[in-house]
Amino acid sequence: MSDLLASALHPRSVAIIGASDNVHRIGGRPIYYMQRHGYQGRVYPIHPERTTIQGHPSYATLADLPEVPDLALVVVGGDKAVAAVEACAARGVRSAVVIASGFGETGPAGMAQQQQMVATARAAGMRLFGPNTQGLANFGSGAIAGFSTMFIEVPPKDGPVGIVSQSGGMCSMAYGLVRGRGIGVRHVHATGNEADVSVGELAWAVAHDPEVRLLLLYLESIAHPEMLAATAAYARERDLPIIAVKAGRSAGGQKAAASHTGSLANEDRTVDAFFRHHGIWRVRDPHAQALAAQAYLKGWRPEGKRLVVISNSGASCVMGADAAEDTGLVLAELSPPTVAAVAAKLPGFATAQNPIDVTAALLSNSGLFGDVLPAVARDPAADLFFLNIPVAGAGYDVDTFARDAAAFEAATGKPVAVAAWQENVAAAFQAHGIATFANEGDAIGVLAQVAHHTALMRKPRAAWPPLPNVSLPAGAQGFLNEVQSLELLARHGIPVVPLQLCTTAEAARAAFDALGGPAVVKACSADIPHKSEHGLVALNVQTREDAGAWFERFWQKMSELGARREGVVVAALRKGRRECMVGARLDPVFGPVVVVGDGGKYVEALKDVAVLLPPFSPADVEQALRTLRMAPLLDGVRGDPPLDVAALAAIAVAVGTVIAGANGTIASIDLNPVMVGAVGEGAVVVDALVECTAPAAPDRANLP
Repeated sequence: MSDLLASALHPRSVAIIGASDNVHRIGGRPIYYMQRHGYQGRVYPIHPERTTIQGHPSYATLADLPEVPDLALVVVGGDKAVAAVEACAARGVRSAVVIASGFGETGPAGMAQQQQMVATARAAGMRLFGPNTQGLANFGSGAIAGFSTMFIEVPPKDGPVGIVSQSGGMCSMAYGLVRGRGIGVRHVHATGNEADVSVGELAWAVAHDPEVRLLLLYLESIAHPEMLAATAAYARERDLPIIAVKAGRSAGGQKAAASHTGSLANEDRTVDAFFRHHGIWRVRDPHAQALAAQAYLKGWRPEGKRLVVISNSGASCVMGADAAEDTGLVLAELSPPTVAAVAAKLPGFATAQNPIDVTAALLSNSGLFGDVLPAVARDPAADLFFLNIPVAGAGYDVDTFARDAAAFEAATGKPVAVAAWQENVAAAFQAHGIATFANEGDAIGVLAQVAHHTALMRKPRAAWPPLPNVSLPAGAQGFLNEVQSLELLARHGIPVVPLQLCTTAEAARAAFDALGGPAVVKACSADIPHKSEHGLVALNVQTREDAGAWFERFWQKMSELGARREGVVVAALRKGRRECMVGARLDPVFGPVVVVGDGGKYVEALKDVAVLLPPFSPADVEQALRTLRMAPLLDGVRGDPPLDVAALAAIAVAVGTVIAGANGTIASIDLNPVMVGAVGEGAVVVDALVECTAPAAPDRANLP
């Protein structure tokens, strides 16, 4: 943690500019909280008309303080906030938290004021939190430079959870939900507009607190992914799970986020890819973060994803099996000795296969769970355990069930989750520390989340060899033409269709002869990147005379469009078992991004593609492809052979190295279609479009 961030999270002294005696005003809450929650540093209220505030001597200005505070909390708004930041910078304050709103989130005028504050802070070497923030709270030290009402509604308790959020409301909500489950929270920090300090940087500081064992994030944009990536890498090293909510998944949500925190929108599939790449688990909302918190804090790190379901209801066993499939878990295939051991503990009419139905015999034999669990635990196929109790209560020794489950978990370290909707039944399991949920969907969902997240955190990071030196044609602007695009790819080992660029009809006929058979004829002009939309592509050309005729037609059409006539392509006709696509683009936030999936003319409409961030391996590509709707086709259906996924994956990796090796000179690469054959037949690129990042030439390069 940098010294400046330490001054904010562990300040020796705090000044409150705009302090109040009223503990229900924003300027009064921080003083009240720090007094109540054991802050041992010095508190300096600042108010021009008061001599004491909440028992502390009050000062008229920051300049009147007996020392330079580590942290200043700016509660005043508008121009006064800007002036307060200037006073903090002049006094040498190390960190300032600007609570006031009305800045970057409101429009150009507010953004100008916000930028003025940032410039002032940076010139003085001061860190700025906010503006438009609920503030910072460290319950480990009692340093609470914030005003959240939730700290009154749900009493704080120091604990192993850290929360960092752009939104103050979501920060408080996550805190309240986690505390509501009886779990202590140490850090509760909101970054607001992130004019200076971002969620990633603050998360880095919190991740270095050795007492924090679970980190929860709420983001509306990711403006500094490199800092968040570094935090995630450090978190993996120390086995610190990060669970993130990234709002703005929809266009409407992105628009709302921009007005809320002044944030920039991120394309959602790219955000998903970023999180996966860095081992961060994404959930929909703070409820999901809190729901899984206890499971992570138990230290569950399952070796696999094989689930054992045990219930006293056959229907619950069926529903448990359904929920397992929905969440990507598999029912453990228990060995014959395990099944026999389980059967020996159950009545003859019970089911010893997984899912295990102990039946209503549980009413008369309270030790059934205690008998069955150890018998199953010895089976190496059992990674996760789910107990579903739809009915219990009077006549059932629920405390024995719970005690046996807790003893089993303690002895084996195996994750155990219980579903019990009856409050008195749930309370018995909770009293013994068992992760307990209201329904099987939540319980199995959390088991699945921890299993998948553990695998993600443990997944080896792909490593690429040194990137190629990618050079573009001299003076390249806008789009390269198709021949230039394919030649660029071929130079870097990507298989492309054989072709010739022709400038006369006779050359087109000769090219047809040289290629030896059916061909594809296409216009070639960097001014016309999308040729098919202008009727400038002829497929399955059967004769040399037709090749010459298509040349004449396309040559004339390019002239009519006012496009540069760089030639006409005659290419070999290549067919595959499936048309796929590989693309890449230079994302303004995340850098090089690669897309792979189903291709052809409907690619924009169907959007059956996956996103990957470099570096990634061929295995990563195949894993991504198997998440798509087209996944069943990869292995062959209705007698079709399996596709050569390895060849497609190799192209995707190569495209990633090309755009990464271009050092920002390539804006995008579009390979569609990539003809993929059956296993062993390979894959070949038959159409390509490379876009340069240099400014496009006026008029001509902007033709549709």
